[in-house]
Amino acid sequence: MMPSQPSGKLAGNFDHLKSEGDINITAARKQWAGTHIGPEAQNILDRDARHFLHQALSTPCLNVLQSAKGAWIGDIQGRRYLDFHGNNVHQVGFGHPRVIEAIKEQLDKLSFCTRRYTCEPAVELAAKLGELAPGDLNRVLFAPGGTSAIGMALKLARSATGRFKFVSMWDSFHGASLDAISIGGEAIFRQGMGPLLPGCEHVPPPENRHCPFRCGAQCNLACADYIEYVLAKEGDVAAVIGETVRCTPFIPPPDYWKRVRAACDKHGALLILDEIPIGLGRTGKMFACEHYEVVPDMLVLGKGLGGGIMPLAALIVREHLNVAQQGALGHYTHEKNPVACAAGLATLEVIESENLVSNAAELGKYAKARFTEISSRRNLIGDVRGLGLLMGVELLLNKQTAERAVNEAEQVMYKALGRGLNFKVTMGNILTLTPALTLSKAEMDQAIQILDDSIAEVETHLS
Repeated sequence: MMPSQPSGKLAGNFDHLKSEGDINITAARKQWAGTHIGPEAQNILDRDARHFLHQALSTPCLNVLQSAKGAWIGDIQGRRYLDFHGNNVHQVGFGHPRVIEAIKEQLDKLSFCTRRYTCEPAVELAAKLGELAPGDLNRVLFAPGGTSAIGMALKLARSATGRFKFVSMWDSFHGASLDAISIGGEAIFRQGMGPLLPGCEHVPPPENRHCPFRCGAQCNLACADYIEYVLAKEGDVAAVIGETVRCTPFIPPPDYWKRVRAACDKHGALLILDEIPIGLGRTGKMFACEHYEVVPDMLVLGKGLGGGIMPLAALIVREHLNVAQQGALGHYTHEKNPVACAAGLATLEVIESENLVSNAAELGKYAKARFTEISSRRNLIGDVRGLGLLMGVELLLNKQTAERAVNEAEQVMYKALGRGLNFKVTMGNILTLTPALTLSKAEMDQAIQILDDSIAEVETHLS
């Protein structure tokens, strides 16, 4: 059963934990479940809760899925939801027929590639990624998931530089393993897990609302200069690692990464950009770093690379970093899994042939304009942000003091879910919207209307 809570607000003050997503131990979650979960679904949820370890972002789970197709998911009770969450794996939508066909065909040809051998799908996918990636990013390693690819990047940075320190951002997320949370900056993953990886220094993220420099509209990139200050003082940093665009989203100023790139070059540090949830077209460019006209030393991809079906991630690095021949950076059992690589190849082909990058750019621009118009008549909306189909609507109780509407954001999320729109809340008060890149304008309009109605309902109760 869902854990009970003593009040209508967050019990025990979990506000500081609400960054990567909405947690499952609130009264609002329990209230929604009481209204929308029937006996069959509840039976499966109860069994899930008995057999899986409990953790704040998954088990106990919200609902039971029965279908996932295109931009939609469906629960076991027959309700359908436009999925503006999708764990960011659904660039080509769920269950794309070309990806499924590639997987089935590969299963009949070669289902596994044992260690010390290679296979044609792996070689073709590596070559394709090297062709698509900017600059001289052309050496590739595969891993079963993004967290593992981050670990490979950290090891390569140490091997290539002979240094062991890293500079990363507070509020960042790079995965849930011990090395990834050491460079990550989210409390829900870090608290109680120390001692963490040594040599991990954190700096403020490039986000006006929470940045201590409070630059506002007159941003002077003090946050980027702070990174150079740390690099100079530390003197032995292997790499700066950051999410090109935080998937909440936090969108850095146009010159931010150029200045960080210059600081890394000046002080001999590598630049690692994590695009695990946002790469492969989501931002309206194939890679988010293209918006900033910067080539990192390493680029990390994951999530959608497997077509929303197969677990697959990639580390793509510059030619001069092919320096770890005597060691083992990853060496994962499924490093060159032919079925996963076939799915990856099909995914890239779909993105290109169906013009999904341009669709993300155009539909994202349209949606941002619609949300901006809605913000003029909705008091709760404090900020609208977006880059392609990576969108965020920030809810504030007071726009002058920037007081976050934490409980209200959660209420909006569940009101929208009841109307058929699935998304997550990040940082406690940002409605984070990441649909499939195959989304149509009609489906976008449907989602925007649901969100507008849900915010209006919560505002009515507030007044």
